[in-house]
Amino acid sequence: MKANLIYKTTGLFLLLLTFNLCLFAQAHIIAPITDTTILKVLINTRGIHNKNVKMEMVTFSPGSSSSAHRHPCPTFGYVLEGKIESVFEGVHHLYKKGDSFYEKPYGLHSVTRNNDPSKPAILLIFYLNDPSKPTSIHLKK
Repeated sequence: MKANLIYKTTGLFLLLLTFNLCLFAQAHIIAPITDTTILKVLINTRGIHNKNVKMEMVTFSPGSSSSAHRHPCPTFGYVLEGKIESVFEGVHHLYKKGDSFYEKPYGLHSVTRNNDPSKPAILLIFYLNDPSKPTSIHLKK
């Protein structure tokens, strides 16, 4: 009788231990790593060798705008927060959070602004530029 009780207790203990280990394992499963392509552009630009990749976070405070400018290099952007109004090469764009874009070298930004009076707009910008040249050229008024 005593041996039977020991077997039952041991069996119950092992069952509870297995159950708890299963719960612990499920609670600590590491989520898989995922990736999402946000922009893919084939660049047919001569001379892509010996180039810098520069990454910037650009914050436009509420109601702010930049002066007219050009980027002498391929430029990629992603909107992290807010909305940005842009006129690039005469084409009007309204980019919102989650939007991405590509701009060809030397294209004219005649308008780049955050029209929201209360929220900032934050962009993540990547430049692929010649190390000896600037990433932006602001035009004189």
